[in-house]
Amino acid sequence: MEDTEVLRHLHPELIPSLSLLPTDKPVTLLTRHSIREQPGNGFAGYDIPLTPEGVELAKQWGRNITRPIAGIYSSPVDRCVKTAEAMAQGAGVELPVHTDSTLVEPGSYVQDLPVAGPYFMKLGPLAFAKKHLRNEVRGVLSPGEGAQRLLEHLRLAQGPDGSISLHVTHDTILASFIYYLRRESELDEEHWPWMMEGAFLWFQDSSVNWIWRGEHGIYELSV
Repeated sequence: MEDTEVLRHLHPELIPSLSLLPTDKPVTLLTRHSIREQPGNGFAGYDIPLTPEGVELAKQWGRNITRPIAGIYSSPVDRCVKTAEAMAQGAGVELPVHTDSTLVEPGSYVQDLPVAGPYFMKLGPLAFAKKHLRNEVRGVLSPGEGAQRLLEHLRLAQGPDGSISLHVTHDTILASFIYYLRRESELDEEHWPWMMEGAFLWFQDSSVNWIWRGEHGIYELSV
């Protein structure tokens, strides 16, 4: 399978965004997992695996990340772990994959799983994320509180200057997080993260810089 054939599944702004990253700071890549199988009921439970093409895509994407990888973190869900392992293999590094519940779906935002879990199952990812951004979901942290929790996880996992840390998560986590940083409260299908799509972030003073789909923004951290 040719590299170009597999890489067409990446969002077209992802590889070009590598040239926008600072070389003198530690960078974080928060990414959705790679291409998974399609569930029969339309809802991707934790048992839905990557496809062989998804594994290859993660390898090829990892091969394009040329800066040193300082650490690899993942949701404990197998398709996320396998994505992280394939990215490491493609990048030619041998590092352990650290699983973290902050990255699991719906993860860092949940306070009361018995309340939020069934609601998530009923609505599905997009509708859940829409309502969450509007503070209309019970049993979860607010979008701001959840983003702060995730930012703290990412900050503590930073490597040395010039390195990158990889964090593999799910669509709902990534969507709620990045669109909160972008100060948006509405989500449509076109906003939804592609499989293997990610946001780049780096901390600077009292702010965090982000790049999403080629757009650079700055979010001021609360003090």
